[in-house]
Amino acid sequence: MDFNFPLVLAMLVLTSGLIWLLDIVVLAPRRNVLDIGEASREPFYVEYSKSFFPVLFVVFILRSFIVEPFQIPSPSMVPTLKVGDFILVNKFNYGIRLPVIRTKVMDINQPKRGDVMVFFPPHESRYFIKRVIGLPGDKIRYVNNQVFINGEELKREFIASEGKRNTYDRCTGQGGQYQLFNETIEDNQHQIRKCTNPVAFVGDKTWKVPEKHYFMMGDNRDNSDDSRRWGFVPEENIVGKAFAIWMHWQGAFSGSLPSFSTVGPIE
Repeated sequence: MDFNFPLVLAMLVLTSGLIWLLDIVVLAPRRNVLDIGEASREPFYVEYSKSFFPVLFVVFILRSFIVEPFQIPSPSMVPTLKVGDFILVNKFNYGIRLPVIRTKVMDINQPKRGDVMVFFPPHESRYFIKRVIGLPGDKIRYVNNQVFINGEELKREFIASEGKRNTYDRCTGQGGQYQLFNETIEDNQHQIRKCTNPVAFVGDKTWKVPEKHYFMMGDNRDNSDDSRRWGFVPEENIVGKAFAIWMHWQGAFSGSLPSFSTVGPIE
């Protein structure tokens, strides 16, 4: 079962705030009456609550309504995002949502084609991050490993072939090689990765995106678990728009140090 940090943080804020309020209204006046002429001593749990509540409250507001950090756990967004990238996600760009229950209470902007978005897929409670390909009402066609939106082919331009890899995955395990392309969506370019020997999503498939749903795809097109497999993302499952990389670190057990060489906006 995945650790629900937003819920735990909300409970810590609520608990510490209630203890502090209880002390102001009930406990402190009672101590003052009992300890006349002596210094009033606070119980340790009151002292800790008063110390931690302001910090927890600020963190809760920032994470819930403004910006939240995430770490990339999989290679599905390579070359845009790599495993170990730490990113920042704008929590208000697509509307103000209540924390934990994620109910939208105020509209601001709607997702656009080409946005990199964090969301919950319809079949899991884990965060996913992919690129918005289809908006409500769009007709998406995937044929011969090429994307068409409303009958128009997404333009892509070859950049380079990647060298041989020491590790095997869905592509290299079948004798393929990765290639990098510039892809254009709505006059904006980003890089994608393709396999010379694609082993998934072959054939000719078409989807019609329902209202208040979105069609998502990873930039690592032949190594991504996305809407081509599990369908559309409902609007209520949106978390926010990824807008920047602020650090890269594989983790304490990787033997590597944090790096800031890739810090910058997400295209």
